Amino acid sequence: MAGRGTDIKLGEGVKELGGLHILGTERHDSRRIDLQLRGRSGRQGDPGSSRFYLSLEDDLMRLFGSDRVASIMDRMGVEDGEVITAKMVTRAISNAQNKVEIRNFGVRKHLLEYDDVMNQQRQVVYDIRKQALSGDDMRDTVSQILEDYVADQIEEQSLLGSPEEWKWERLKQNFASHLLVDASLENVDGAVDKSDITSDDIIDWVIIEAQSVYKVRESLIPEEVIRGFERFVILRTNDEKWKDHLYAMDQLREGINLRAYGQKNPLLEYKSEGFNMFQEMMEDMNSVTVQRLFRTQLEGMDQAPQIQSRQVRNVQIQHQDTTGMGFVGQPDRGGQSPTNQSQQAVRTPIKAEKKIGRNEKILIQSPDGKKIEIKYKKLQQYLNQGYTQLS
Repeated sequence: MAGRGTDIKLGEGVKELGGLHILGTERHDSRRIDLQLRGRSGRQGDPGSSRFYLSLEDDLMRLFGSDRVASIMDRMGVEDGEVITAKMVTRAISNAQNKVEIRNFGVRKHLLEYDDVMNQQRQVVYDIRKQALSGDDMRDTVSQILEDYVADQIEEQSLLGSPEEWKWERLKQNFASHLLVDASLENVDGAVDKSDITSDDIIDWVIIEAQSVYKVRESLIPEEVIRGFERFVILRTNDEKWKDHLYAMDQLREGINLRAYGQKNPLLEYKSEGFNMFQEMMEDMNSVTVQRLFRTQLEGMDQAPQIQSRQVRNVQIQHQDTTGMGFVGQPDRGGQSPTNQSQQAVRTPIKAEKKIGRNEKILIQSPDGKKIEIKYKKLQQYLNQGYTQLS
């Protein structure tokens, strides 16, 4: 009856009878709703009237001030069922409705403060999701996710002290399983020509190596395929982690009010723990995203020797014949077969080539023909970029 959007049109002969009469059997908690109901009569300049009835046993009066009104009525000797139109009763009803509205406003404000925490997180997640759904190029987003993932891994280890004190086995395993990068202290030390390597140097080296691996993957399949695959991975991972995060935040909110017993503000506790949980969710989302982008085998990647060669680039899969255990047999004087000769061969050692030191200078040539000198320990890094060794 108190709804908006529809006016009540009086039929023929209703105006002559006094128009629409509104009869209310109780008062609403909000005075605004009572006024809306009262306003249904007398619309468009038509005649009308309204009357509301209220009992002291109604919820509104029972919860807010009915005892005081009842005591006044007893002193005045008012009989049961008698209509009371005194201003004192009207004022008491208005005060009760005002208290209810203040209480409801406090509840809504409290809920809004909690919802603001989720709203800030929701904007970050939905911006990424909207970008993926709109079909935009996600290369910049992928690069940012890669940098965030590498930085999170390195910063976790940097808390242990200098790079020599890091858990390199764990770091190497994580980067190998996610980025196909062989991250070890020896490789980083060989690539970074500095006496004191910082965490920023290691982050830059890992990012450059990972980007070169990803460029190889991009060259194996069409451009539109890899761009669509990026959008799919980001969207799927985003939705999975966000749903889990929403469930975890609901669980946190159900019991956060108990912190008040420990003299703590539940809202501040909810904001603090919610922020930490959101950070963990974003780190987990970055980890799963880069792993899916780097490790998923797409159609057309089965002919990808470049990726395999990067994983085992320091391993030679060809070797010399081991017959004679590295010794050369001489012709047999007794006319024996070559097979039997090997057992009685005159053995001479094989001379090994000169070993090049890690810091020894060597000459390489760039793809455009420019010759430069570098340290031998940085040779592999330049070979990956298309340089050739001259000496």
